[in-house]
Amino acid sequence: MLKRLTLIAATCLAPGLSASAGTLDQVKQKGFLACGSNTGLPGFGLPDDKGAWTGLDVEFCRAIAAAIFDDPNKVKFLPLTAKDRFTALQSGEIDVLSRNGTWTQSREADLGLLFAAVNYYDGQGFMVRKKLNVASAKELAGASVCVQQGTTTELNLADFFRTWNMKYEGVVFATIDETIKAYDSGRCDSFTTDVSQLYAERLKLVNPDEHVVLPEVISKEPLGPAVRQGDDQWFNLVKWTHFAMINAEELGVTKANVDDRAKSTSPEIRRLLGAEGDFGKGLGLTKDWAYRIVKHVGNYGESYDRNVGDGSRLKIKRGLNSLWTKGGLQYAPPVR
Repeated sequence: MLKRLTLIAATCLAPGLSASAGTLDQVKQKGFLACGSNTGLPGFGLPDDKGAWTGLDVEFCRAIAAAIFDDPNKVKFLPLTAKDRFTALQSGEIDVLSRNGTWTQSREADLGLLFAAVNYYDGQGFMVRKKLNVASAKELAGASVCVQQGTTTELNLADFFRTWNMKYEGVVFATIDETIKAYDSGRCDSFTTDVSQLYAERLKLVNPDEHVVLPEVISKEPLGPAVRQGDDQWFNLVKWTHFAMINAEELGVTKANVDDRAKSTSPEIRRLLGAEGDFGKGLGLTKDWAYRIVKHVGNYGESYDRNVGDGSRLKIKRGLNSLWTKGGLQYAPPVR
């Protein structure tokens, strides 16, 4: 089945588009970016009551659109379940998948995909009701655990209980909404997923304050945007969109000051914003491609803060997602 899907990825294109055209040419021809998003995860990908999409992953797609079209709104978001997300990318239904997906070897080697960057360093955790008086995941022996099907979460859950020689009952559901509703109704003792998602889903519970996220992080979950293999230009464009946002934060370039900073004498800032050299040409973009990203969307820190950080309801600390200069893992090669 995986070989068949890989073949599909190499041969299928969106209807009406030339087989010889690269993804960037196809996007320009369509006049919009097709972005695979979450079905509804606060802080990462969620449509509001008016249908406007918000979230960290959503803004990444808007940043790509800004780089290409100078317009962050030229994006069409397709909500995808965990089960369907990779198939939609392989088939050409979407141009990029920006949906809290974990970068793993098998997803690249077997599914014919490439992860362009890590826009959120995460790890799997557990949530329980406070009344259970459980302080550690190591106290969950014999517990029933709600988990979503078709995710790395299932495998990590099994690995964790096997490592600690504990038994558990895995209660599996097809969608995240079904999973969290089952937990909220008391069907399971615990709910497991990425820690960021635990904080997001807790907001949906009837009584959020009655639940606590346990301290253990049991896996590495580098989350990021994915593209199809075989189009190096598109892969580079998506990758450098993230790097541009990281470099902008490191250089102190924000949505508010980008016009003033474009007049800077700093060679690094001038190269980044297109005032010196033409570093967009190799990506198939204009020389002010990174300026467009920051002007319309902002730098990485700004996007993080308003969607999942202190400026949001989630208030997740930067932690590993801080810049490398501040003890985190977010690091970008230079534009030069």
